[in-house]
Amino acid sequence: MNDDGTKSRKPVFDPAANGWESAAARSAFAELVGPMWRREDDGRPRFGFVVAAKHLNRIGIVHGGMMMTFADQAMGLAASRATGGKRHATIDLGVQFVGAVHPGDFVEARTEVVRITRAVIFMHAKMLVRERIVATASGIWKILGEG
Repeated sequence: MNDDGTKSRKPVFDPAANGWESAAARSAFAELVGPMWRREDDGRPRFGFVVAAKHLNRIGIVHGGMMMTFADQAMGLAASRATGGKRHATIDLGVQFVGAVHPGDFVEARTEVVRITRAVIFMHAKMLVRERIVATASGIWKILGEG
């Protein structure tokens, strides 16, 4: 609480001012849950989003469905990049929720290609707020063909 009796709000992270670029939404759904941000460090793509009111559940933290959506989008985009722009379909996605995510937080996904075969790509991601892991995810994407 502040002296005036209101809750203090933490400053919202500005991705653009911190070296992140807007990741263009590839669908109306992605636009609805976004915006999503991206950057590359050491040749690895990273993705992020700033938690807004639309991402919250009824108890005021990020909805698990949003975290699953974010994991799916981030790993799917990283899979596409790893396969030269080919399209993919998610065939398996597992998410483990480790910690709560609050309004104004910047959630980052650090993705990793585990293995690529002719037909599928196996992915893993850690989702963090600052350096605190808030969720992990793994999944398998069917490689469909050219984008």
